[in-house]
Amino acid sequence: MKLELKPFDFAQAVARAGLRPDGHPLGSAVPGPAPPGFGAAMTEALRAVSDSQLEAADLQRELQLDNPTVSLEQTMIAMNKSQLGFTAALTVRNRLVQAYSEIMNMQV
Repeated sequence: MKLELKPFDFAQAVARAGLRPDGHPLGSAVPGPAPPGFGAAMTEALRAVSDSQLEAADLQRELQLDNPTVSLEQTMIAMNKSQLGFTAALTVRNRLVQAYSEIMNMQV
């Protein structure tokens, strides 16, 4: 079996990937809005955690008022979801504070 290596053609590989030689996508002469940054992602994640906590609190209240459409299982699942989301958000916050502290303590 004979194996031949052909020279790598960067321009052809970039064109096959749908990119211009500068790395931008083909056909996007006008750049669109910038993708959301880290701050926007954190804000959205915290909003989702807050919403799940509010939903769990509402279900608890409805269960205590003997609403027949709200079950104990549904309430417990919502409470566990909100607790898990809060724990994850707290862990991310602690890691960010730790990383910030380490960066601030670095000697230049």
